[in-house]
Amino acid sequence: MTRATARHRRTASALMALALAGGMSAAALTSAAPAHADSWRDKEYWLAESGITKAWEVSKGAGVKVAVIDSGVDGTHPDLAGVLAGGADISGAGGANGQESIGAKPEHGTLVATMLAGRGHQPASATAKPSAGASAGPDAGPDGVVGVAPEAQILSVSTWLGSANPGGKSDQDQIPEAVRWAVDNGARVINISLGSTSPEWPQSWDAAFLYAEQKDVVIVAAAGNRVGGNVQVGAPATIPGVLTVAGLDRNGTASIDASSQGISIGVAAPAEDLIGGMPGGGYAEWAGTSGATPIVAGVAALIRSKWPEMSASQVINRIVSTAKDAGAPGKDPLYGFGVLNAEAALKADVPETKVNPLGSISDWIRVQRRGNLATTAPAATPAPSSAAPTLPEATVPVAEKPSQLDSAVPAAVVLGFGFLFVGIIAAAAFQLRAAMRSSPKGGADTPERPARPSPGAGPGAADSVDSSHPS
Repeated sequence: MTRATARHRRTASALMALALAGGMSAAALTSAAPAHADSWRDKEYWLAESGITKAWEVSKGAGVKVAVIDSGVDGTHPDLAGVLAGGADISGAGGANGQESIGAKPEHGTLVATMLAGRGHQPASATAKPSAGASAGPDAGPDGVVGVAPEAQILSVSTWLGSANPGGKSDQDQIPEAVRWAVDNGARVINISLGSTSPEWPQSWDAAFLYAEQKDVVIVAAAGNRVGGNVQVGAPATIPGVLTVAGLDRNGTASIDASSQGISIGVAAPAEDLIGGMPGGGYAEWAGTSGATPIVAGVAALIRSKWPEMSASQVINRIVSTAKDAGAPGKDPLYGFGVLNAEAALKADVPETKVNPLGSISDWIRVQRRGNLATTAPAATPAPSSAAPTLPEATVPVAEKPSQLDSAVPAAVVLGFGFLFVGIIAAAAFQLRAAMRSSPKGGADTPERPARPSPGAGPGAADSVDSSHPS
């Protein structure tokens, strides 16, 4: 087995931990039948503590589509009524619209979607709107879960991860296809609450994440969970340009169980004592950076709704630059740039930038994949499930072998000039000899006879002739 093959198998094995490492729902879920509205809504402490209820004074995410690449989102959940704007199954094993719950953790996608864009549901005796805070009374807001961006829409992109896929597609195939479908179908933000145990990713992912960057889409990904074996951040959260989310415990400090660490972390958000909707209409308590990720993705949707023309780099910069510094001063591997502050992200005066503070996949490809992959311009008119951009193979310049002609040409030029010079000298000598033969020879034996003056001419007439005529 070659080194390349061994590395490929190790990477594939690590990527099989996707979804399993992206949340703690299987171990921490406490499913229950729907209870009184506030018994669930009051548990959404992050809405107030992360500044989200204050951010709602500026934006609630209207007009923004957020793709949830996960295990499928149950659009029949009462808190998601009217939220789903489309979807697709990438695995080959789920429902065509992406709403069937599949994979090793089928509930995962619905938990994520309700935290991101849930609208709650109206009790029979109330006329509430999805704008109430976590501590609102029964008559001030809806029952159930209210998401961070309650007026945004969800695109459900279902994948089968964490166990053998009956549809046949591997993790390596599903992730790039899901990203591309999301971009082609209008997602302005992509939520990937999945993780792996490897910081590396297959080269086949490069083109999809490059495509998202070229199309100005914000990608938010989970850092992973230490309790799941992810001590360090794993792909896709390590891909340059991706906004990686670390987890906080209930006290607002780095979670020991629910968060990995690494230099790619951008911001930290609540990851413990979370609640969300379950397929079939129920609710559950859960934990993990899988839940912290939709909180941050929801804030990105609020920003894109408020400023539709703002670039993805500016959106990410606004989130990380307004975060509350925590841990070591400046950016660190536990909190990234700091703890999420949604109110500041929506209200603070943040200088514009053209540079993504978390890097660029385009730049990374140019440096790290040189000789293997080159960047290309985005497609002019993308279509759903369009083919991946054609990336021509880079060529390495090779010096040409010198030919006999290369050395013959300069030699011919030199010889030509030499023959020309010799010819000029010879011609000059010939002319000089000819002139000497034809000229009269004077001397003591045959003196040169002077010219005889014409009759009537004065002295010197032969030497000076006036050609002018009197007028």
